Formats: sequence, C-alpha cells, structure tokens
Amino acid sequence: MKEIGDFFKKSELIPAVIRDAETSSVLMLAYMNEESLTKTLESGTTWFYSRSRSCLWNKGAGSGHFQYVKSIKYDCDDDTLLISVDQIGAACHSGAYSCFDGNILYGEEEVTPNVLYTLYKTVADRKASPQQGSYTCYLFNEGLDKILKKVGEECSETIIAAKNSDNGQLTLEISDLIYHLMVLMNERNLPFEDVLNELEQRSKKIGNLKQFKNTDKNT
Repeated sequence: MKEIGDFFKKSELIPAVIRDAETSSVLMLAYMNEESLTKTLESGTTWFYSRSRSCLWNKGAGSGHFQYVKSIKYDCDDDTLLISVDQIGAACHSGAYSCFDGNILYGEEEVTPNVLYTLYKTVADRKASPQQGSYTCYLFNEGLDKILKKVGEECSETIIAAKNSDNGQLTLEISDLIYHLMVLMNERNLPFEDVLNELEQRSKKIGNLKQFKNTDKNT
C-alpha cells in the first residue's frame, strides 16, 4: 500500500494530470506537493502547489469551478498522478472548459463525441453562474415555454434545410437544434448521462423493424 510520502522521494513537486471522469478529456496540468495531495484526499476536491506564488491553492475556491475527485492513479515511476474529476464549470482560467482547447502545435483538431458533453457542461455552467449578455442565460430567464418554442423552430428549420438538399445549412440547423436540446435538458434537470445510457441500451437491440414494433413500442 502506497503512502503519500512515497510519491515525493524524488522531488518535492510532482505533476498531476487532471481529466474529466465522464469523457476522459484532459483538462489541465498542475503540480502537487505532499501537503496539497493530503488536502486533496481529505477534502475530495483538488489542491495544488503554485510554483509562481509559492503557496497552496484549492481549484475553484475563487471561481466556484471546483473539481470533485473521483479517482487518483499513479504512473509506473510513482512520480506522476492522473486524477479523474467531476469538473464544475471551466477548468481553464481563460474560461475554456479545458486548458488545451484549441491550442494545436501539430496536426488537426479532433472532433469527438466529447464535444457534446462539453457543450452540456457549458450550458449547465451558464445556468448555475449567469453571465450578462449570454444568450443561454436569456433562454433560462425566459423559461420553459421560450425554450420549447426555440426547439420547435430549430426542428422546422432542420427539416426545411434537409428538403432543400443544402448540407451546409443543414449542418448549421442541426447544430442549433442540438444546442437548444442541451438547454432544454438543463432546464428540466435531465442529466446528459441518462440520454447516453438510453442510447447505449438501444444500440444493444437487434432484429428487424417488425420485431422492434412487436417487442418495444418505444423504439
């Protein structure tokens, strides 16, 4: 069984890679000393050591964007930590969800299904921490009827774009529809995981359409 001190035999500071527990997306890199790791384990939220300020800091203490620790792993050399967290709001001080968003040195940006979860989290953050001038906050202030109206409008516009065989416009309309669905889910406090779990269960079903109708009226 590892002791906390075992990780600091080579150096007083070790790197900690922080990732989203749900999507495995890397959020940030920070450093820990023995005291900050101890506080992290005791509090259940991440604590780091600031090399520039020479002091401990609790992620989210000022912004409210706390990181709730789900698991902590260490590498084969016992000198690097991998911490999976439930990220509240943005991980980066710039306001981006991840410190690595859009910063490409080589290659191209990879668009993955994680972008949907990031969008959901961003919308949730706007609901929890309203920002002046935010369209998302405007929708939440207007309430359910306004959100439902926008979802209906985006559905209609998606259908029109598809009928017009305009894939460029269709891409835009589908994106608008997905965004407004994310707002609706947050308005109704529907976890994104519930939708993912439902889709996963449906993906396991096999058979033809007639069998589906006979066995599952919801399909």
